[in-house]
Amino acid sequence: MWAVSTVTMLVLAGLLPDFQLQSADGDSATRIGVTAACGAGAFGVLSAVVWPLLVRLLLLVPALVLGLLVFFLNGSLLLVALRVNPSGRGEVAPETAVIVAAVMSAVASATGAALAVRDDDAYRRRLLRLADRRRRSTPPCPDTPGMVCVQLDGVGHDVLDAAVRKGLMPTVARLLATGDGARPTHRLTPWRTDWSSQTGASQLGILHGSTFDVPAFRWYEKDRGEVMVCNRPTSAAELQRRAIAHTGDGGLLTVDGASRGNLFSGGAGEQALVLSIATRRRGRDYRSRAGYFAYFSDPANAVRTALSFVAEVAREIGQSTRARIRKQRPRVSRGGLYPFVRAFATVVERDVVVAAVMGDLLAGRTAIYADLVGYDEVAHHSGPHSGDAEKVLQRLDRSLALIEKAAEHAPRPYHLVILSDHGQSPGETFRARYGLTLADLVRAGCGLPVPRRAERTHSGAEARAAVRAALRRPVEEKDGQHRPVPRSEPVVLASGNLGLVSFPDVHHRMSKEEIDARHPALLTTLANHPGIGFLLVRSEEHDGVLLGPYGTEIPLAELDERPGPLARFGPGAADAVRRTHSFPHTADIMVNSVHDPADGEVLAFEEQIGSHGGLGGAQSRPFLLSPLTLSEPAGDGAELSGAEHVHDVLHRWLRETNGPQVPLTEEPEESAEAEEERAA
Repeated sequence: MWAVSTVTMLVLAGLLPDFQLQSADGDSATRIGVTAACGAGAFGVLSAVVWPLLVRLLLLVPALVLGLLVFFLNGSLLLVALRVNPSGRGEVAPETAVIVAAVMSAVASATGAALAVRDDDAYRRRLLRLADRRRRSTPPCPDTPGMVCVQLDGVGHDVLDAAVRKGLMPTVARLLATGDGARPTHRLTPWRTDWSSQTGASQLGILHGSTFDVPAFRWYEKDRGEVMVCNRPTSAAELQRRAIAHTGDGGLLTVDGASRGNLFSGGAGEQALVLSIATRRRGRDYRSRAGYFAYFSDPANAVRTALSFVAEVAREIGQSTRARIRKQRPRVSRGGLYPFVRAFATVVERDVVVAAVMGDLLAGRTAIYADLVGYDEVAHHSGPHSGDAEKVLQRLDRSLALIEKAAEHAPRPYHLVILSDHGQSPGETFRARYGLTLADLVRAGCGLPVPRRAERTHSGAEARAAVRAALRRPVEEKDGQHRPVPRSEPVVLASGNLGLVSFPDVHHRMSKEEIDARHPALLTTLANHPGIGFLLVRSEEHDGVLLGPYGTEIPLAELDERPGPLARFGPGAADAVRRTHSFPHTADIMVNSVHDPADGEVLAFEEQIGSHGGLGGAQSRPFLLSPLTLSEPAGDGAELSGAEHVHDVLHRWLRETNGPQVPLTEEPEESAEAEEERAA
């Protein structure tokens, strides 16, 4: 404010002949700047201290007269400010003082408004006023409790617990009543994901009750000849359609629900920033961008978010530069467009979603589900336990406080449920440790050409040696000799530390025997690599087998008695692997990276130092924070296992609060009169 007022005073001194900030003999630019700064500071202090007192003295003055007096009083304050200026250089004619004071006050007011919209309390009060105006024209809502679910994307149970203990999330700490004598209002419960520990599978299960046939974040479907990617609009729409067909349930939010910032709609009638509807063209309300239009149509929202966006871009550039200077390890590239992608996730998406949720609360909607993705984006590139990620957690906590305060002003009571869809496991990338990607290793194991950088690595040399041994070729072939018959190349996809290998020219899921016959060294190369924990393949003899190093081969039916390499991945791993094996679109070879239980690290097949998508570490352990007034998530100390189980819990809580009901599997019998009326 002081800086803006100083610049304004300098500009006015240059424009108005009767307003000077220098002596008749002239002064240096520094001296003039100091004079302006002192004058602006004095005027600001006098305005803040004297003006409220003058207003109290003039309360009995008619409003019109007071409006005219404002200009003269402001001009008088400016004259006093220039007189008490320690530089003694400023001079202004009385009539000009009125103009200067009016312009400076207007600029100060505009600057103050721009800064105030970044303040959470001021922002919340403004949204409450706007929502109260809209609510007056809407019909009254039920007085039964509603439920708002806020998903903190990628925040694992242990990360949340550590953040609360460090004092980074006071709102969550207050709900859990940690560190003081208050009684808790919420309980913190961990739950376990499926093998595919990523938002696409978890959120589909939470909102639509099914994770069936979602083997990873991205996978190849042979029958359609298409790569499915969970955050692609067409794929998200198809996954939602399949889930509804599989369960016969429209979703968690089918009755008076709102879906904000999610991959899937949950059957909600009110949707904003929902990916699965992004390709629709049936009017403004069906477009995922409608939420942006509604938010940025308000100038105050635009100013608040624009200022925060610029600050976040600068923060990311500074943090990444500091990481490079300190030569932090592990580290991935954070250049290019990433600063803007991060700012979008941590600022724009957050502000739009939080504003939409507050509007839903003040409109009295029954069920609300929103996703805040900022932490997940930052943790991928900075690490889940980094200082960068912790700062995002602090800002997410402030967003939760905004939502909680808005719920206090809602026309009905609300149960606040906070949850996550997965965690993140730290660790360097597969490529950083071994010098080649999973795709390079697969190609080498198939005897296909690989990039020169991969050829020079120890892993690449071992893979080529394994191929020669499998094909009984003791020496490296010259170019053009004994080349294999050309076939379509394998499709290798990565989802965190989970890799998928598919052979598109074979229209069914290949068995171990078929893969060995076609590429004798491939499975051995992968299973014996130090960066790979285990493989899952179909077997003609045992239906499915788990492959590990040193010739380990365990039928899936025997994993409970002989976990083998799965022992390092903790409880529930065998069930997760068996369930994924049953999916129609599971890849020919499912590859999970190695996992170190001591430090929880995995090796991502993508360029991420905080990853999720497979088994191993904190990525499979998200959380559910629920009110004590609702029933226990899982009775008798049982563990919540799978997103489908979380869906059932949320549905049960909605029934407890007389919210939307689970769609009936059978239609109730109609009375004769009702049947005749319907037929007519």
